[in-house]
Amino acid sequence: MSDEIKSTNPVVTAIVTGKAPQPARLMAARGLLPMPQEDLLETLVALEKSDDEEIANAARGTLYSQEPDSLLPIAEDKETAPSILEFLAIWSGAGRNIHEKLVLNSSTPDEAIAQLAAKSTEASVLEVIALNQQRLVRSPSIIDAILANPARTAESERRAKETRIEFFEKERGAQQIAEELRARGENAAAEFAESAESVGTEDGISIEDFLIIAKHIEVTDDDIDDSWLSLELIEEIYDESFEQRLANAERIIGETLMESGDQTPERVSLIRKIVVMKVKDRMKLAMKGDREARSILIRDSNRVVSTGVIQNPRISDQEVEAISAMRTISDDVLRMIGNNRAWARQYPIIHNLARNPRTPLPTVFTILPRIYTKDLKSLSQNRNVSEAVRRQALRLSSARSGN
Repeated sequence: MSDEIKSTNPVVTAIVTGKAPQPARLMAARGLLPMPQEDLLETLVALEKSDDEEIANAARGTLYSQEPDSLLPIAEDKETAPSILEFLAIWSGAGRNIHEKLVLNSSTPDEAIAQLAAKSTEASVLEVIALNQQRLVRSPSIIDAILANPARTAESERRAKETRIEFFEKERGAQQIAEELRARGENAAAEFAESAESVGTEDGISIEDFLIIAKHIEVTDDDIDDSWLSLELIEEIYDESFEQRLANAERIIGETLMESGDQTPERVSLIRKIVVMKVKDRMKLAMKGDREARSILIRDSNRVVSTGVIQNPRISDQEVEAISAMRTISDDVLRMIGNNRAWARQYPIIHNLARNPRTPLPTVFTILPRIYTKDLKSLSQNRNVSEAVRRQALRLSSARSGN
């Protein structure tokens, strides 16, 4: 318990420090000295620990004779001496109302809350303790106390466990993974592990699953550029539920089977592991992953992830050519490909973009003047593209033919 004297009353100081004569200290222990209630309580709490058995017993008797309801204002007052708050936390006679006030009082020492969490038989008190995540993070012994208390509810247990996983087990696990990956020379994967939000969480992936994903990370933080992320896209990083991620994974698996027939158990398992990660981690993997990771994430329903693939410095022209023909990806991806000068100089890529019904019209109209005449004629008859594209292709081909 705290030995610091909070009261500025010189009588309290003299009694607590032992400078007051024995009769005065005994009178104080019996509650016979005229002083404000808070000064009296601080004095009694100190005297209860006295080496003088008579004084200690008298102080204890006076303390335990206090009417709990009269102590409610003291329990919730942030200016109350820490020693009083500590006493009220371990006093079983204080009752549920006082204990709840103590838990909500930011001045109550963490050590006192840990003791209360260990001894309280009130489920509601434990739930209020579990709500204060900041205090739990500051003092992990409170988490241990909640989880060891048989009076805990399912809700208080859930909150305590979530805090432990998020702030302690996850951090330790990520650090261990990073150290192991660095020992193997896999620095890019180690960087990813240290900042990942999905590793070791209940709605993310296990450490074992991440080690499998780590094999598909090949780009270091120094080699990626996230300046392309607009505020609008950043907001989408956090707008996704676990159920949506599961549905996204199943959709990608279905598209992969439909387009390439590649649905081996190993690939299906990898898709699920990757897409179950949170958006921020998938976006990073899109920019840092190898060809296989990119082929999965380019199909992601969240555009911040799919556009991240296009920003991957290892993406090849052959991959971009294949992506430009895909009809199940974000139009933002197709727009970014069309706006890239290097890719826009490659005819197979712009030809695919012109024929892709997902390509935004402004991008198509910019590309059409560079399309060969014979391909323009074919495009003007292509029912898969919009009528506006067909008309423009016809105008351009007719103009070149002198019609």
